Amino acid sequence: MIAQTLVNLSAGARARLSGIIASLTILLIILVGAPVIERVPMAALTGVMFMVAIGTFEWSSFRIIKKMPRHDIFVGILVALITIVLHNLALAVLIGVIISALVFAWESARNIRVHQHWTETGSKYYEISGPLFFGAVTTFLEQFDVTGDPDEVVIDFKDSRVADMSAIDALNKLTERYAKAGKKLHLKHLSSDCIALLQNAGSEIDVNIVDDPTYRVAVEGVSYKKNAGN
Repeated sequence: MIAQTLVNLSAGARARLSGIIASLTILLIILVGAPVIERVPMAALTGVMFMVAIGTFEWSSFRIIKKMPRHDIFVGILVALITIVLHNLALAVLIGVIISALVFAWESARNIRVHQHWTETGSKYYEISGPLFFGAVTTFLEQFDVTGDPDEVVIDFKDSRVADMSAIDALNKLTERYAKAGKKLHLKHLSSDCIALLQNAGSEIDVNIVDDPTYRVAVEGVSYKKNAGN
């Protein structure tokens, strides 16, 4: 299917109709044209397969291989070796996708940032940048000074989002640490899907979610109702 799509695109196909026609053609060959295909010499089919491989291979990757990330090079070589040894392209692609996903999670976990600042009222703000998920939980928890923080602490998720249950568990642990110290933890600027995720967690988490105040903005004599977080 991958080779068929690449050949279809290289032949100039751009619309969805081309994919439908290609699929119907293959179906017609399987249902009706099998006796005709059986008469094609195996050497000819092998030649066609070689030409498809040559035509779909990204030869330009050899020129930029030194500039490519190491994990991309590793995944490419691994997929090729698995395909050659096991003769199973689907399995090779699946393994490549899994490894690429794990590498992406690792890289994303390293991108989380926590910026701290104090307000005039004496509260402390933690501004989170980057997604909070299972890979970034450890780094996230290490950024908080429960002992040295004031009684009111706000975590601002304006540039972040709570992505999974591991993130919820991290917030739960952080809440317990502040509660044992007699301090209050607030979450601010959570998106609607993040709030829904926290609510679905039920008793797993007990955090005071700060709702942004709603006010009216007057523009050229017309009053618009606007949320402060937007």
